[in-house]
Amino acid sequence: MGNSHFIEQAITATAEAVEKALDRLLPQPEGLESRLLEAMRYAVFNGGKRLRPFLVVATADLFGVDKTRSLRVAAAIECLHSYSLVHDDLPSMDNDDLRRGKPTTHKQYDEATAILVGDALQSLAFEILASEKTHADPHVRIDLVRALAKAAGPHGMVGGQMIDIEADHMDLDMGGVSRLQQLKTGALICFSAEAGAILGKADDHRRSQLLAYARDLGLAFQIADDLLDHQGDPDVVGKAVGKDAEQGKATFVSLMGAERAQQQANMLADQAVSHLKDFGERAILLQGLAKFVVHRDF
Repeated sequence: MGNSHFIEQAITATAEAVEKALDRLLPQPEGLESRLLEAMRYAVFNGGKRLRPFLVVATADLFGVDKTRSLRVAAAIECLHSYSLVHDDLPSMDNDDLRRGKPTTHKQYDEATAILVGDALQSLAFEILASEKTHADPHVRIDLVRALAKAAGPHGMVGGQMIDIEADHMDLDMGGVSRLQQLKTGALICFSAEAGAILGKADDHRRSQLLAYARDLGLAFQIADDLLDHQGDPDVVGKAVGKDAEQGKATFVSLMGAERAQQQANMLADQAVSHLKDFGERAILLQGLAKFVVHRDF
């Protein structure tokens, strides 16, 4: 399995390629709507890790998918993910002033602009997936659109965000926290892994293997996030930490304790890797990613 440095290099290389694709796909600021277009670029080009795009490209590579196609899907998922962060940061949601060490979009611009940025980025994501440039086969494009709509909708990311808001008034147990995170964070991670298989027209068995990998990866990722909020360095993490504890939110760390949470994250990473055995050495980057997400410090 590749070491951490190897994985970081691969993630960085993919992020650079995705950002070039995003630069081509995002409209240039001009005309009366230029403030919106400028703010969209601000929200997207924010120094993110681009882990979801990395998943798209890495899984697509398993099936020999042309990079121009997988990078377009990677850009689409990053547009949608960026929209979710812009809206999450709003005062009516998480009320965050910093995102990756920079002012959040509503702080840099204003709340109304931030809402419109999220709306526009979500629309752009589906426009990219529906384009013939993403795939010549309309059935593949429909499958991508359907899968992302499901992952982002009421029984996916948005539903998870609603549970997160309601959690302020509920006493969630481990099952409740797991359900929240499987929707809010895990659904888009699952789409990102499945998207490569959709592009590659993989059979149901291969798709299910990658979905099983992504489900375990998503939970491991969220536990690592909870640990960072509990004990991370805000200068490294790029945003305020300790907010979950201040708000009395139930998290994996509050329910299990930091030591057990780390053990659980490690176990989930190992379990995620076990789903990839049929892919052999071709899945070395996905194997390394599972380890990377639980030991990162940002």
